[in-house]
Amino acid sequence: MVKGIGKSLILAQTQMAEDVSQDLVTEFTFEKIIYALIALFFAYGAVFLIQKITNWIAERVPRRYRLLTKQSLPFWKGLILIITIAYLVRLFFNLSESNLLALTGSIAVAVGFAFKDYISSIIAGVVALFESPYRVGDRIQIGDHYGEVVSYGLRGIQIQTPDDNTVTIPHNKAWTEAISNSNGGNLEAQVATEFFFEHDADDETIINILYQAAYCSKYTQLKLPIRVLMKEEEWGTKFKLRCYPMDARDEFPYQTDLIRRAKKAFARHNIAYLKRFSDFE
Repeated sequence: MVKGIGKSLILAQTQMAEDVSQDLVTEFTFEKIIYALIALFFAYGAVFLIQKITNWIAERVPRRYRLLTKQSLPFWKGLILIITIAYLVRLFFNLSESNLLALTGSIAVAVGFAFKDYISSIIAGVVALFESPYRVGDRIQIGDHYGEVVSYGLRGIQIQTPDDNTVTIPHNKAWTEAISNSNGGNLEAQVATEFFFEHDADDETIINILYQAAYCSKYTQLKLPIRVLMKEEEWGTKFKLRCYPMDARDEFPYQTDLIRRAKKAFARHNIAYLKRFSDFE
């Protein structure tokens, strides 16, 4: 008697699962597949077009609005993705309350095991949108990679390095890696340039030359502070010039311009760079 009841329960559960499965998934027709392919094609085209338009606008608006324009790109990509997924789900699934719970539960379990790292990157990307450790246009360093964030995707970001290489970094690196952001959404990013001299070098003249080099450079943002710092080391004296270019993109041309201007002035005043630094390395 007990065995008969147990068998009946198993059969009933199996039948209920089959009924839910049949109610959940609609009939797959050739027409629906064509609609789905068209939706994916339009979504891909929309993302491509929005990225091109956003970059085109960002390079033509006043410089202070460039980063703001580029930082809107992840929002538009996410909106297109949500609309496309919603359309495909409505196309192939019956979204009653019970079916919706069954669908989301099944997808969560299946996707969670199959794409654990990928899902982790997506979640980290969503969190990064709100916490903003980096945005498009920021100059950041993650691990050994430094450069400008040029793309913010679903799985990760792309940064353009000073050597003109494009490096793709998954968002989930934000869970484990320290992120250094030099401009944090602003156009300006501080540039620190170091100079090394003997202990007996004329520090007053050196400081004046470094200030003049910064104030005379065409790249310098004069609204932000310019500082020259000194530090005594065993091997000599280190001077650090800290100032800001008007555009963080000009970081390395700016640093080159500062060094060239300073070197010419040092030569006119017969101030030589430290020659024995290598002995202490």
